[in-house]
Amino acid sequence: MQPWETLDTTIVPGTRTEMTLHRRGHVYSIRVGGAELMNNWVYGPDCGLADQGCAALADPSAARVLIGGLGMGFTLAAALRRAGPGGVVVVAELVPAVERWNRGPLAHVAGPPLDDPRASVFRGDVADAIRGEAGAWDAILL
Repeated sequence: MQPWETLDTTIVPGTRTEMTLHRRGHVYSIRVGGAELMNNWVYGPDCGLADQGCAALADPSAARVLIGGLGMGFTLAAALRRAGPGGVVVVAELVPAVERWNRGPLAHVAGPPLDDPRASVFRGDVADAIRGEAGAWDAILL
């Protein structure tokens, strides 16, 4: 069996906890403190979160959606599929390396959704994004 290759390592802001990106063949894994947080082999729940969270939008064509955490981009990609041409999807990401990974080695994994002009990244805690624009969101996916 092919061994896991560590592609990058970072520290989660405000902690001493290590977050790492790994690859084995076509499978990518993000781990926190050594435990797998997510991978691109099992991502159905990420898409389901966006599908369920955006299902009740009154006007998806102009919806403002906030996602807590970028991960591998699957939730962002699914929310963009639900949003119309005037929609905006903002993903709050606390760990700068995760955005970098999504623009680099993970770019092909989910689409790449960060290249969509309707997508943007709030660099910080999702709670700050919620407080900063209270009432501005049609859906918040956590």
